[in-house]
Amino acid sequence: MSDLMFRPLVAGESALFNSLAETESGTRTGSGDAFVGRALLGQSFATLDAGGEYRPEWSWVALRGAKVVARAAWWAKPEDSEPLALDWFDFAEGEAEAAAELLRAAPLTTEYSLLLPPDWRERPDVTAAARSRAAAVEAAGLRELVERYRYEWTADCPLPPRTGRLEYRPEPDDAAFRAVMARVMEGTLDAHDRRMIAEQGLEAALDEAIGFFDWFPSPADWRRVAYTPDGEVAGLHVPAHNPGGPCVGFIAVVPEQRGRGYSYDLLVECTHDLVDRGAAKIAAATDRTNVPMARNFAKAGYPIVQERIDFVPDGV
Repeated sequence: MSDLMFRPLVAGESALFNSLAETESGTRTGSGDAFVGRALLGQSFATLDAGGEYRPEWSWVALRGAKVVARAAWWAKPEDSEPLALDWFDFAEGEAEAAAELLRAAPLTTEYSLLLPPDWRERPDVTAAARSRAAAVEAAGLRELVERYRYEWTADCPLPPRTGRLEYRPEPDDAAFRAVMARVMEGTLDAHDRRMIAEQGLEAALDEAIGFFDWFPSPADWRRVAYTPDGEVAGLHVPAHNPGGPCVGFIAVVPEQRGRGYSYDLLVECTHDLVDRGAAKIAAATDRTNVPMARNFAKAGYPIVQERIDFVPDGV
């Protein structure tokens, strides 16, 4: 086999990056590969100069001669100086080792979310494609953090009735809202929050979470703190819009109020708030290991439309 060369793209090379995904007939290679990663979303890749979202210098290819055998592209917001996530990661059949070398060669290290259909475990070709990608990113130095469910409520789904057990108020004071966030972080079941707290501390976890809320294009005054009939804080919910549309941004209950089913109340209220603002489709997600929240989504009529496995840099 010819020697490998690893390099980033330059402006005008979107077609080179996309050449991996097509055979001579123009169809995707491998039935399982077509349902794993960004291909699952039916999205196309393009660099900024071609009207896309990706910076050429953060979009890398592995070449054998003139043929692309592996590719990787990292994404960030326009104002960011560092990438936030590895979005695209694919390789030709038999080129898993080259793909791992590509990730090691690129001077970029971020989280990677492997997107999967909800029935991926029952489809041998898709399972094989998922496992090959997982093995490649792990060989490159990432480790599996958590599996997650992605949900999508639509207007065709029943709208769960409000429970009426809690009172919801906006909290315009940033410090007061942060204080409630600090309380709900205690004993959280969210793997990303737990990792951040363990590695960098509570304040860093709060900065990351609230920074994510601030990134939403929806206004901060949509956020609600929930209170019991006795006036005690029960938790909070964040109805939001992300760049793709309405979403359940965050739901959590303070430790002393857990075990009363309030997370379901919060989910229902968040759903109603978004529907009242015109949402006909609402995205949401939770960890597969967060069994109570997964049950709440099922109870509220949110179908699972996608799964994913999140990988994080090992030791970072």
